[in-house]
Amino acid sequence: MIDHTYETSGTPRSEAEIVELLRHARLRPTRQRLALGALLFTDHGRHVTAELLHAEAVAGGERVSLATVYNTLHQFRRAGLVRELAIDGTRTYFDTNTSNHSHFYVERDGKLMDIPEGSIRVDGLPTPPDGMRISHVDVVVRLVAVPRD
Repeated sequence: MIDHTYETSGTPRSEAEIVELLRHARLRPTRQRLALGALLFTDHGRHVTAELLHAEAVAGGERVSLATVYNTLHQFRRAGLVRELAIDGTRTYFDTNTSNHSHFYVERDGKLMDIPEGSIRVDGLPTPPDGMRISHVDVVVRLVAVPRD
């Protein structure tokens, strides 16, 4: 069973900070972008699905459709404000930490967590084709509970 209740980590940024973040990314600070940005962009990174963000927005009294949440998250991705991570081809997470880093994925709970920097080393990457460069490497280490005796 996937647990869709994640604790919101970190202190929300002020509305002025979110407005500045959006403007710097060349996105107009609409009411819905501001509301979703307030949930997403805290002083700590977040990993969310569109469904989770939608549920948080609705619980906070925001009138927003799931389609709008998806569209906004994809706008944020194109603007470089979040990273998109596809897990199992069926679940997509959006990560507010856009640096090149790796993740643990707790399969039972559907929880995604950052792996501390420097804990993973990737060797032997292929040379990309002419005119291309490697933008980042996604490493997801899947975790399952160890049976207790």
